[in-house]
Order: sequence, then C-alpha cells, then structure tokens
Amino acid sequence: VQVTESGGGLVQAGDSLRLFCAASGPTFSAYAMAWFRQAPGKEREFVAAINWKDDIYYGDSVKERFTIAKGTVKATVFLQMNRLKSEDTAVYYCAAIGAHYSGEYTFVSEHDYHYWGQGTQVTVSS
Repeated sequence: VQVTESGGGLVQAGDSLRLFCAASGPTFSAYAMAWFRQAPGKEREFVAAINWKDDIYYGDSVKERFTIAKGTVKATVFLQMNRLKSEDTAVYYCAAIGAHYSGEYTFVSEHDYHYWGQGTQVTVSS
C-alpha cells in the first residue's frame, strides 16, 4: 500500500491551501484516513480524520479552520486549510487504517494507523 500526499507549499498568513492524499494498492480499502503534522522540534500532532461511516474528528488547534473530506475515488481524502497561521507550518502526513485490520480505534492516535505517506511541507509566512 502506498500513501501519497500533495498540495503543500509556501503561503502567507490568512491564505488557504488544499492538501490531497491517495492510498493505493491492488485490493486496498481504507477503514479511516487522517492527517497529522509535525513541526520542527515538536511531536507529531493529530489534525483531522474521517472514517468509513463519515465520522469526522479534528484537532483542537484546527477546528473551524480546516475541513477533511473524502474524494470521489476510493481511499482519497482532501484537507482544506483556511485562515492559515504561522503556527500551522509543519510537514503534513497522511495516514490510513486498512479495512482488513480488526480492532478498536480512536482515530486520533497515530498508533491506530498502519500506512503513512512521506509528508508534504506547508509553510505559512507571517
């Protein structure tokens, strides 16, 4: 299974940016997909997740500004980021839980996720 992110870049504070993620594999189905981010010198932070029932979860620091949504193609998600702040600067990682795994998930913990992308850099200048 390969997870690929795109859409990162350099923007100014107050701007918007849209990230895209696709998880691909011959028979892969995602139970949930999520975005995490990691700023220099900080731990990885939960951003947003959406599961197979379309339950959605957001980190406190991005609520009301970021929106996660499934794409029209299976195992794809978007992250719409509005009113960006300098503190949103980080590498953004997409992650997926494979539907073939059984278990109880919080969907907000990085330990729930089996597959990870390489990350895409988002830099917000103030």
